This record gives sequence, C-alpha cells and structure tokens, in this order.
Amino acid sequence: MDRGVSTIEARIAASADGWRLDRALADAVPAMSRERLKALISTGQVTGPDGLIRDPARKAAADAVFTILVPDPAPAHNEAQAIDLVVAYEDEHLIVIDKPAGLVVHPAAGNPDGTLVNALLHHCGGSLSGIGGVARPGIVHRIDKDTSGLMVAAKTDRAHVGLARQFKAHSIDRRYKAIVSGRPSPSEGTVDAPLARSAQNRKKVAIVPNGKRAVTHYRMVRPLREAALVECRLETGRTHQVRVHMTSIGHGLLGDPVYGRTKPAHRALLETLDFRRQALHAAHLGFIHPLTSNALAFDSEMPADMQELFNQLLV
Repeated sequence: MDRGVSTIEARIAASADGWRLDRALADAVPAMSRERLKALISTGQVTGPDGLIRDPARKAAADAVFTILVPDPAPAHNEAQAIDLVVAYEDEHLIVIDKPAGLVVHPAAGNPDGTLVNALLHHCGGSLSGIGGVARPGIVHRIDKDTSGLMVAAKTDRAHVGLARQFKAHSIDRRYKAIVSGRPSPSEGTVDAPLARSAQNRKKVAIVPNGKRAVTHYRMVRPLREAALVECRLETGRTHQVRVHMTSIGHGLLGDPVYGRTKPAHRALLETLDFRRQALHAAHLGFIHPLTSNALAFDSEMPADMQELFNQLLV
C-alpha cells in the first residue's frame, strides 16, 4: 500500500535571504528539522520557482515560495503496547516519563517488546510525527532497566534534534538519588574518570584511560546506618556512570548486582525487603524546551521500594 503524502508551502523570510536552502526552509517550517528537509530536497521532494530542486546547498531568495512533499511516516517496526505510564509532562513536541524500575527503555535482542518504546507508541498514537521518516518516539537518553525515574523522549523531528543538541552540550540538568554503602568522606566531591566497556567483561563498564570522559558531582544528602543517601549530578551521561563512579570511590550502590559489594550489615535487610536492584532513582530533570525555549524542570520522589530501604536505614 502506498504511503500518503502531505504538501507544505513555505515562503522564505527576508532574514533568510542568501542562506542555504535546507537552512532557510527549516527556518520557515519550524516543525521539521534541517536534516529531514535536506533529505527531502535530495530525494526530489521540493520544488521552487524554477522547478524541481535536488541541491540543499543552493542559495535561497527572500519571498521565494517552495512546495515540499512530505511522505507520511512509515510505521515503526516495534509494536504499540498498552503499558501503563506515569507522565510528568506532555505536549505536541515531547513527553517526560517517570519510568518504573524493571521497564526496559528500548527493544533489543533480550527484550523485543514490553519496553518504554512500545508503551510510547501506544500512548502517543497519532501524535508522533516522522522522526527520520518513521513514526517513533525519539529516545535521546536512556535509564538502566532497574533504575527508576525521569526521562524525556521527543515526539517530533525538531524536538529530537533540539534535545540531542542539549545532551551533547551537557546542558541538561540531571540529578540522581542513590543509596550507597558507607558514608563518603569528604561528603561532597567530583569523580572525573573516563568510562568504556570492560575488556574483561563486555557487559560491564570500567574506568579506562582511553574511555570517554565522564564526570559525576556528588554530595551526601543524609547519613544512614553504614550507608548514605547521596545526590549525584551528571555533567556527562555515560552508560552505568553513577554506578561505576560511586563504586570507584568505595561507595557502591546498595543492591547493585553488577558493581556493588554488599556488606553483611545490609545483606539481610536487602533480602528481607526483597530489594534486588541498584538503589538509584533519576530524581530531577531540567532542560530548555527545544521549540518554545522555555526552561522546564521536573522532580520525582523515590519509589516505594527505595523509600522503604531508606526508612529502614535511618540512624
């Protein structure tokens, strides 16, 4: 079955006179990214005063009108599934989710469905526009399966590009609450240690000299019984960053099955509570809305299982 096609007419603004055509059209059609428009021009989907155009680098003239043919987004390969979500914020451009522990973010070999992406495809339905030409949510960052808390996903191409740019610039405000073994001394500091996949175990991340730079700022929020509640602010966002960095300074996360070393004092408590995940929660998320330029910030309370662990460890 042929996909439908939408037609958009765009007039070049006076301020865009002489710009590259892909840039000028992105200015005229804010809902579409420059990369998407570049692809449409290159594949013969744009006509102008002189007819069909295939060169995205040609100069645009003020007041020139262009017709853009936009194929309807191709259906995503992943199946939409009715999975309950806690939505902290949503508009036509993006959605902020408070993810529960145990929910995988993206389908992969071991988790082909039942993921956050499957849930978003169902929840957003027809409000998803074509990110790269495919109707899908734009995942610009991830949270480990057994970590809970806030994350943002794009619903439009333009939002996806804008959010990705902020993540690349490390301007997103991300703060995690973690319950760690022992009490950090000093009570606050910075771990600046590069991370990469471990050469010994590819499923693990390790501190390696030639890894990607990773920076975590931590501070102790409250001392606990042979433990502490710690806030970790991410300057970068590498895989397993908080878990590896806190372990590297001798304060691994309680319950962490991969990096943690459980003290005898905590082992019985974790078993009694049936707490079988890293005690890590994405508690704060702040960013600039990529379309409106408004500053947005969200906070999330620790989930019940982590709150109970915290309560049991109070001195």
